[in-house]
Amino acid sequence: MEPISTITGKAVVLPVENIDTDQIIPARFLKVTDRSGLAAGLFEAWRYQADGTPNPDFPLNRPEAAGATILISGRNFGCGSSREHAPWALQDYGFKAVLAPSFADIFRSNALKIGLLPVTIDQAVYDELVARYAADPQMHLTIDLAAQTVTLPDGRQVHFPIDAFSKYCLLHGVDQLGFLLQQEEAIIAYEASHPQPVTTR
Repeated sequence: MEPISTITGKAVVLPVENIDTDQIIPARFLKVTDRSGLAAGLFEAWRYQADGTPNPDFPLNRPEAAGATILISGRNFGCGSSREHAPWALQDYGFKAVLAPSFADIFRSNALKIGLLPVTIDQAVYDELVARYAADPQMHLTIDLAAQTVTLPDGRQVHFPIDAFSKYCLLHGVDQLGFLLQQEEAIIAYEASHPQPVTTR
């Protein structure tokens, strides 16, 4: 994982609540274990029309959404079945963070494990961002993980929660296994100070 300190980028708004993992990445794309290429299936049912052409009305297909790295969506984002492919697809598409009033717990956990930052914002802040994006589709945001703040277009900062362990891993660019490997010396010292009892038969 790449360390995350500050994310500054263009935002795109997908104003839909209860987006489940099957809408994020349909089940037929789950046959692979490689994250590369999953962007093609991201929101596939919404991004494409029946004839396979891009749906011009879908927010991610609009010209102003090109290059967006921050997704803003409605509450309960990532609900439904547990599938690691959902955050994989979002990350493969180019998103570095998702802002929403709430997230499904399993999606949040899966996202944090791969370095996709789920940022919980108040409903009032979400409503404000939706309105600002309608007025300015080139809206940019800055997310400061260390300070746990999102800087809005008017310069105002809002705080977001994150657990200490996930924050450490993201800031240092390590996953759970990487964190454990960093503790190797302490583990060896602990094992040395606690010798296993000798058993006899």
